[in-house]
Amino acid sequence: MTETKAPADQHRGKPAFAELDFSQSPFIVFWEMTKACALACRHCRAVAQPRRSPQELTTEEGLRLLGDIAGMGTPLMVLTGGDPLMRPDLMEFIKYGNDRGMRMSLAPSATRLVTPETMARAKEAGLARASLSLDGSTAEIHDAFRRTPGSYERTIRAIQAVGEAGVSLQINTTVTRYNLDDLKNMMDLVPKFKAVLWDLFFLVPTGRGQHDDMISPQQHETVFNWLYDLAGQAPFDIKTTAAEHYRRVAIQRRTEEARKAQVVTAPGFQYRDNIRRASKGVNDGNGCCFISHIGDVYPSGFMPIVAGNVRQQSVTEIYRKSSLFLELRDTSRLTGKCGRCEYNHICGGSRARAYAMTGDYLAPEPNCVYQPGSPT
Repeated sequence: MTETKAPADQHRGKPAFAELDFSQSPFIVFWEMTKACALACRHCRAVAQPRRSPQELTTEEGLRLLGDIAGMGTPLMVLTGGDPLMRPDLMEFIKYGNDRGMRMSLAPSATRLVTPETMARAKEAGLARASLSLDGSTAEIHDAFRRTPGSYERTIRAIQAVGEAGVSLQINTTVTRYNLDDLKNMMDLVPKFKAVLWDLFFLVPTGRGQHDDMISPQQHETVFNWLYDLAGQAPFDIKTTAAEHYRRVAIQRRTEEARKAQVVTAPGFQYRDNIRRASKGVNDGNGCCFISHIGDVYPSGFMPIVAGNVRQQSVTEIYRKSSLFLELRDTSRLTGKCGRCEYNHICGGSRARAYAMTGDYLAPEPNCVYQPGSPT
């Protein structure tokens, strides 16, 4: 896939993402604004519930949190849940973050709350992008995964609402054994929605996600190579989540292309909604952090180990100085084949998946077939 190098990021005088030191500044921050959600999806990390919790961060606490995050270098800020649209102060948060230079993204649930009017208000407040989850090309596949009849139709209506409001769209798909054979059909749907990005999340068995729902290590490898080929042809960009070893596949493929004098991609890609993609690998606790509805800080939403709470200390201090985050950013501490792997500085394997499947976040990536030192 050919990319053009984006100009330096002068927004608010902050450094370009390519210059970010992940030991000091995260590329992306997720805030689980609430656990409340009307859905009960099979894979749900949040184990969402019907009503809001009285322990959620207050509006004042939320604004203080966003200010602290902006102070680390205006990362991509994802407001998620549960369903963030169930917070009546959502628009205030979007405006506050946007005014401080952050790229504000929203991950609502596909419910009747997603309307063209609501999305237009969010855009006016400064929303840069909305992401919606579509896990099958048909109602039968999607609704079975989401465990909610009618979810597919509501998702399509929500996608249309985002489009009508003129908000940039991202489609998220969780890759599991239930939809593995449907991914090619999904590929055909994404451009019809005019999405700028297709984000494929390779399941981490946490929350409602189960071990048996994951695809096999070899199937990961097959999908990675298919995605690499697709990326050179698709009218949208492709991103993987919890699939750090895709980077190794991409480097191997690019190395082979370079040997054949083919074009190799350049860093610094920027989407047409001005949200940039990270030019180096983001991993749990390394360029990423997650804040729960009650203020607990995690390396990601898929690694349920608390490093601190924003009600007791700043998220900046937790991200930069907590022993958990420091360990996760030190690839020399990785064990097994990840510790020996020549790609561990740019891959490192999913620390969340390693923890979910072994209880050790420094253990090897369980779903990687590569053996260190193998010919590329």
